Amino acid sequence: MINYISNSAHYKEVLERIKSVKHTLWIGTADIKDVYVEVDGEVKPLLGLIAQLIRRGVEVRLIHAKEPGQNFRDDFDKYPVLFDRLERVLCPRVHFKILVFDCKEVYVGSANLTGAGLGMKATTTRNFEAGILTDEPQIVEQVMNQFDEVWMGKHCKTCRRKDVCLDPIA
Repeated sequence: MINYISNSAHYKEVLERIKSVKHTLWIGTADIKDVYVEVDGEVKPLLGLIAQLIRRGVEVRLIHAKEPGQNFRDDFDKYPVLFDRLERVLCPRVHFKILVFDCKEVYVGSANLTGAGLGMKATTTRNFEAGILTDEPQIVEQVMNQFDEVWMGKHCKTCRRKDVCLDPIA
């Protein structure tokens, strides 16, 4: 199955997948901000949901391109489990927007991990986004391979952006 999703469907479809992961959640995004989501009728930081997943035993990996702003860091500090168990890599060359759900389904699209991309925003302020959500094994494998190459630092030795890399992998 390949589903094309656009605009507010990002929030609904992608968030539902994040909420329901059982084992692994991989997130790759160029930009990351203090995203808020609705969970069980409550508005909370996405980081709160990620902390909840980690406490349930979900492995969460996050690749992002730059250090997030103060609001994100303030939210991050509210959840000590993130400091201890969120696996995180910073790579200034990352521009992809990828989410991998339990190694079985992927989102690939334009939405960053921001309020206007995947978070709660009014339809009049939300970005115009597009992407695919699929469980097609070949696509899932290719997306996971791309994520994993960055995660493992495959491109670090030949990278020409080392001068702006705050967290070299290799």
